[in-house]
Amino acid sequence: MIDVPRFGLGCAPLGNLFRQYSEAEADAILDAAWDAGVRHFDTAPHYGLGLSEQRVGRFLATKPRDEYVLSTKVGRLLREDPSWDGSAMAAGGFVVPARLQRVLDYSAAGVRASVEESLARLGLDRVDILYAHDPELSGIPGATESALAALAELRAEGTVAAIGTGSLGIDALLTTVRTGLADVLMVANRYTLLDHSAVPELVDACDVHGVRIVAAAVFNSGLLASTPSRDAKYDYEAVPENVFARALEIDKVCADHGVDLPAAALQYPLLDPRVISVVAGAATPDQLGQNLAHLNAPIPSALWQDLASLNLIQ
Repeated sequence: MIDVPRFGLGCAPLGNLFRQYSEAEADAILDAAWDAGVRHFDTAPHYGLGLSEQRVGRFLATKPRDEYVLSTKVGRLLREDPSWDGSAMAAGGFVVPARLQRVLDYSAAGVRASVEESLARLGLDRVDILYAHDPELSGIPGATESALAALAELRAEGTVAAIGTGSLGIDALLTTVRTGLADVLMVANRYTLLDHSAVPELVDACDVHGVRIVAAAVFNSGLLASTPSRDAKYDYEAVPENVFARALEIDKVCADHGVDLPAAALQYPLLDPRVISVVAGAATPDQLGQNLAHLNAPIPSALWQDLASLNLIQ
């Protein structure tokens, strides 16, 4: 398993997630990350129909290749959309023209095509980690196993150093681990202060098979990124009342210990030795700086003890 830095920059915003980012804005975020010592970058074809990969690749091409860890994903091929009317914008929250459409393909041929096309967009000769991206969405039995087998071949050929699956779906992540082929999982939204779905079955399976975890979306789409607000999102949707109530309880315990909620959210998954990194995006250089400050903020062990005693964390 390669050495993965403790913090990674999630690069979905660079694909114009929720709003348009100028090239200058995107470069400013990446420059701030590099200057702050960030050396782990995660992207995907899905993010802005390839725009994130293009921007990340263009930036990293100016940096020494052995100084950073780069991950991208397979499973969504980008193909021309013949029905595009010249003005429609893409679905999925990314503000980009819908010239292309996402075609789910987790076959061996699809995986190889995805990697080749990602490398072309990135302008790089290799990536370090490849994840099968949401294979459960295909609805095809065996999609996860097929993708992992194809990724394992690429690893054997030296095209990539580490492989796994990136998903919100615990079943797909468990299937990945049980293939015995994976090195690492990107667990999105499922190992957070508010969602402990990864515990204990998934993390125990990781122990058995020697798989490590990168925890992503640790703010659960924004609810944990600041003082809980009813206007925030939870798993990309409106916040359920019971979840909002729990978030307020957690925030109060954090406040009692003088800890900002985002700091607890970033650091909580890292309490588990099976979690080797957390990945979080940033909409501005200042937000990136805040995330890094929260990641390194001191948190008393009594906070975790109190949260556990109240059954707010596991």
